Amino acid sequence: MPGHVLDNPVWHALTTQHAGLALTADGAARYPASIVPFAAVAEPTQRAADQLASLIDDAESIFVVGLPPAEPPGWTLEPKKPVLQMVCPRRPAEVPGPPVTTMTAAEAPDMVALTDLVFPGFFRERTLDMGAYYGIYDGRRLAAMAGERMRLDGYQELSAVCTHPDYTGRGHAQRLLALLCNSAFDRGFTPFLHVYVDNARAIGVYRKLGFEDRVVLPFWAFHQ
Repeated sequence: MPGHVLDNPVWHALTTQHAGLALTADGAARYPASIVPFAAVAEPTQRAADQLASLIDDAESIFVVGLPPAEPPGWTLEPKKPVLQMVCPRRPAEVPGPPVTTMTAAEAPDMVALTDLVFPGFFRERTLDMGAYYGIYDGRRLAAMAGERMRLDGYQELSAVCTHPDYTGRGHAQRLLALLCNSAFDRGFTPFLHVYVDNARAIGVYRKLGFEDRVVLPFWAFHQ
């Protein structure tokens, strides 16, 4: 019996709502490196793994969520820290706070700088191509941000939830996530997200907004 689409979210994003961003081979797909370092296979077959390898540069490491590919000769599937997948089944209440900025390419350097400080490696210069991103500024300083990453039929992933260490505890993340959740519901999508299983602080924030645990998924780095 086929699994739930969220068990292999990258594949289902790249073959539905984000098909226009996908680089594909037979049974394998990835986002361009300038967007995010994520890839997936439809099934864990050797052929799909070989096709995935054909999409990756020799010196590149790419990440897989959930369904792992087989290992082609010369390639390594390195287990990383698992992630908890959480789903928001209903609209959260709006969270009051300071003004929110809709982020554009002009703010991309600020976004890359904040994510490199708080959660490096996953936000790239074209990650904005995936969806809407919101930020809260203190003057010219980006204090917090969050946005949309993978989108598949029926579901919208929220990601890049980052708060500068000088601004934690002010409710900025909750404010941004509530806006993003309600925007997703307005467009017919159920919000979901991924968080490392040991990130108790973030998990507490998400549960406060109404996110519920769905499943713990393995997380892999795929490289030569």
